[in-house]
Amino acid sequence: MATNKKAFTLRLQEDNFKKIQFISENEHRSIANKIEVLIIDEIKKYEQENGEIIVEDEESVK
Repeated sequence: MATNKKAFTLRLQEDNFKKIQFISENEHRSIANKIEVLIIDEIKKYEQENGEIIVEDEESVK
């Protein structure tokens, strides 16, 4: 199955990693999935306050 997800390295303070790991386990999610959900929620909040972010292609955002 193909995916269009972009891979990148994320560095966290150890205590923040342990906390997100704890939350993820309690919600039966992977850490990556939980972080993605948090990002999606933050993008929705930002767009509600500032308008939609238009992504034209992989290189360009308006």
